[in-house]
Formats: sequence, structure tokens, C-alpha cells
Amino acid sequence: MAEKIMYINAAQFEEEVINADRVVVDFYSTECPPCEALASKYEALSELYGDDIKFIKIFRQENRDLAEMLGVTSSPTVLFYDRGKQVGDTLNGGIRRADLIRNLDALIPDERVSEIKSRIKPVHTECDVLIVGGGPAGLTAGIYSAQAMLDTIIVDIALPGGWVTTTHQVSNYPGFVDPIQGFMLSHQMSEHAKAAGVKFRPAVDVTGADLRKKQIVVDEYETITANKIIIATGSSPRPLGVKGEKEYRGKGISYCATCDAKYYQDRDVIVIGGGNSAIEESLFISRFARKITIVHQFDHLQANSMLQEKIFANDKVSFVWEHEPREFVKNGASVNKVVVEELNTGKMKTLECDGVFIFAGTQPNLELFNGDFSLDQWGYVETDDDMHSSIPDVFVVGDIRSKKYRQITTAVADGTIAAMAIAKELETDGAGV
Repeated sequence: MAEKIMYINAAQFEEEVINADRVVVDFYSTECPPCEALASKYEALSELYGDDIKFIKIFRQENRDLAEMLGVTSSPTVLFYDRGKQVGDTLNGGIRRADLIRNLDALIPDERVSEIKSRIKPVHTECDVLIVGGGPAGLTAGIYSAQAMLDTIIVDIALPGGWVTTTHQVSNYPGFVDPIQGFMLSHQMSEHAKAAGVKFRPAVDVTGADLRKKQIVVDEYETITANKIIIATGSSPRPLGVKGEKEYRGKGISYCATCDAKYYQDRDVIVIGGGNSAIEESLFISRFARKITIVHQFDHLQANSMLQEKIFANDKVSFVWEHEPREFVKNGASVNKVVVEELNTGKMKTLECDGVFIFAGTQPNLELFNGDFSLDQWGYVETDDDMHSSIPDVFVVGDIRSKKYRQITTAVADGTIAAMAIAKELETDGAGV
């Protein structure tokens, strides 16, 4: 499968890349889940494009000087070259097949692109259990399902782990006396699922979904059909809908402290929100920021008492109670002002800052499913106690589901229940392996 991939080192780079015509280079590392996720896509595309484009892999850990010279700081990183000049996108992290194809197509004439695309043959895969979403709920369902000897596939538009990977630490997951970093907890869950026999389709585009036929289309060419489907697509940060928020996301407005707090060393930050997430992330941001102002719509926090005790003891943090943001103002490269309204009087005032973090709850990730489900008044999917949705043979688990509490532990419980219910149903029906 990898006959058209060449492995080189830094000494060969000039000859094999700079002095060549069209080249794609994958800087990879060992013990790297995103690298493993990329490998099968890279190999498959080398078979399609390998007569026109040279496919190179470079082991980053043994070629650090070259990697740093090229600005490669993480694995995997994929670079594209046309006659010695770097072109196109720099791809890293959870790299999607569609992004690879777009950049490969740009290197060759349109007529060759058409010829290559004509050789892509649709693939039809069948399994017992198809899980859409690889967060704690989906991974747990996968573990239980695979251990029940059911052929199980997890499809995820990102890398396995879900939103937990962006949490700097988890302090309340049973079995971990000391807090564990969110990405490490996710990594251990995904490794457990792999060991159980779960198959993964990570960092893909879900380009079609027909839940009543129990089918999902991945990357426009693989159709996966299952006896049972579990939807575990989770939730995303809920936007405030305030003027300037959409325009300046990533330009001073962030929803992820783990991702972006490091950029606010010795700067002044505003945090919107007062629940557990807002306070947990504010404590993390305080490692970097000089000052944090928490703007909250109520006169008290909704976070648990332990978090409240920590945040009130932090001398970097101050509070603006009973206020809500009405506009984010950008002057230069980043948001530097937030206009807030005092809810009791309607008066407006402006708070200056170097950046804003928003933690105002979540909304379910349902855009793939075109209103197929029965929903509650807040837009979450209704299920019964066994996680059945309103669609036959389709189960819903985790943060996307209608329930009172959304925690890692409740997501794990949902995944457990769905997988056990499926195993029992398939055994009764005589289906499955």
C-alpha cells in the first residue's frame, strides 16, 4: 500500500524535495495518535496521486533542525512543494482527507485531477455498531460494544477525545486522585477503545447521513451501514449572539482556555460566564494573565463551592456582577473593549482588555442530521432510559442528549447503557458477529 511513499532524512531533503517538481511532505512522529490517523489517508492518496506527485515522509524526532528551519513545530505537519517552493496550506493536527486532496489537486493540471478522481471507487463497509462522535460517550460505547464482540466503528470529524481534550485538567473523574489533563484522559480512553478492537475513522468529513437507512457517508466515498447507530456528536460552545462576536472570533475572542490562555501572558482578560467551566478556565487563565475580570449576569456564581473558594482567593480576579456584554470592540489586531449593560439599570459601560474568553454554556451538534430527531425545548435529543431516540435502531448519548447534567461521568454512563442495550438487542435478534 505504501510503495509510492519515500522515507528520507534531512540530508536528502534538498535533492528529493527542493530539486524535485511536485512534492508532498509528511513530518511524523512515533506515539502520535494524529500521525496514526493520517497514515492510512496518506498511503491511500499516494496510490492515486503518486505518479504525478512525490510522496515523502520525514521522521520529525530525528530531523528536528530541518523541521524547525521549516517552521514545523508539531506532528503531523504536511507541506506541499512545487518546483522547490512551498505552496498551499500547512496542514497539521487532525488532518482531513478533503484538505489533503484540495492541496494535491492544486499541484497538477485540471485534466489530471479529473482522471485521478475517476479512479476513486466508492467503498461500502458494514458493521454491527457505528458510533458517530469520539468523545467520552462514544469511546465508552465503543469499548463496551467491542468487548461484546460486536464489529464497531467510530467516526469523528476530529481526533478521538471530544471537547475534553481542550480542558486543561479534570479533577473529578473517579480513579484519578490528582487532576489529570483533559487530553491525557481522552488519550487513555481512545487507547482503551483501540485495545478493545474498535476501528476508527478519525478527522473525516461526514458528507452524508441517512439514519433511517442506518448509513453514514465518509469523505464522499465510503458508505458505512450498521445494524445499530449511536450518535455521540456532543455539544459546542454556545455563542452569545453579541455584536462583534462572530466577526472577531480568533481575533481576541476565544472559547478555549487550554488553546489560547498562553497567548495572554501578563495581559488583561475578560471572562464571560459564572458556571463551573467559566471558573475552572479562569483559574487556568490566571497562570498567564495579569488580571482577569469575570462578567456575570447574576449576583452570584453558579460554580461549585470548591471552585468558588479558589476563585475568590485569587488576587488576580475581580467581578462585574449583574452585567451582560452587548458589543465587542476591536481596535487593531485584537478585541480590546467590551461594552456591557448593567441589567438593573440599563446603563452601559466599557471595559478595556487584551482579550475575551466566553464560557456561556453549550449547544448540541446536530447539523449533520437535518432535524431527524425528536428534541426537547432547548434543542437536545430526547431519548428513553436505554438511550433509544425517536428513530428506530438509532441511539443518542452524551452531551447531545436531553438530560439534567452534562459531565464526563454522565457521558460515560450514557455510552455504557447504549452499548449494553444494543448488545442485548442484537443477541435477541440473532444479529452481530
